[in-house]
Amino acid sequence: MPVTVDILNANILIVDDQEANVLLLTQLLSEVGYSRLTSCMNPQEVCALHRKHAFDMILLDLQMPVMDGFQVMEGLKTNISDPYLPVIVLTAQPGHKLRALQAGAKDFISKPFDLIEVKTRIHNMLEVRLLYKKLAEFNHLLEEKVAERTAELRESEARFRSLTELATDWYWEQDESGSFSKVSGPVLEMLGLQVDTLHGQSESTRVGGWDETERGMLLATIAARRPFLDFMLHRTLPDGSGQTFQVSGEPMFNSCSCFVGYRGIGLELTAQA
Repeated sequence: MPVTVDILNANILIVDDQEANVLLLTQLLSEVGYSRLTSCMNPQEVCALHRKHAFDMILLDLQMPVMDGFQVMEGLKTNISDPYLPVIVLTAQPGHKLRALQAGAKDFISKPFDLIEVKTRIHNMLEVRLLYKKLAEFNHLLEEKVAERTAELRESEARFRSLTELATDWYWEQDESGSFSKVSGPVLEMLGLQVDTLHGQSESTRVGGWDETERGMLLATIAARRPFLDFMLHRTLPDGSGQTFQVSGEPMFNSCSCFVGYRGIGLELTAQA
């Protein structure tokens, strides 16, 4: 909860075309201990003042010439980015109270002023207003932290991919349907796949010669959405020579624990043999 010093330091605007009312409210609030008080007798200046000073509360008279309090509230809602309209209306008309609340006012004070009512309603609304501001500040900080953490994760992922490219022959990702969505390195050439196997395009014919037992085991592991480490794949080329590959992969899940594909790394061991 906001402490008393925060409430007394709130930024308050008093709007009334009657100088006597302005002086009365200013004196009353000053005696209570409010230190940041601004007054205005021209309702046409209210929106500009609020844009400049971002008042924590506006004490707004409803019956004023040229522009009444209802029009002022509409202007505040149109011109101010803050979705919280910090207005207490001042009115001698009982019928205006409900209309004012429906227009966006947070509370009302009846004329002629009851000094206890004035102090209580102002204090209660400022308490709520300052809590709202603290919540907005907390949400802003939280958004910044989330954005910062997201940037860190993206940077970490970029470093991870960079390292895997240095340590292995390729990095790959597949979507939930098994189509390649990301490929880094010569994986397509090494596995005999055409470029049009990338995500969003038709499957091409794969080069044969694979050990079907090994391929079946790998496909079963992927179908079960299990991780695999240093899985060996062998292939016999048309000229009778052989190729050996070592692949590792893991399933990927989104924040809702839904499967979204696989990612992994691979290495051709043929040249190292």
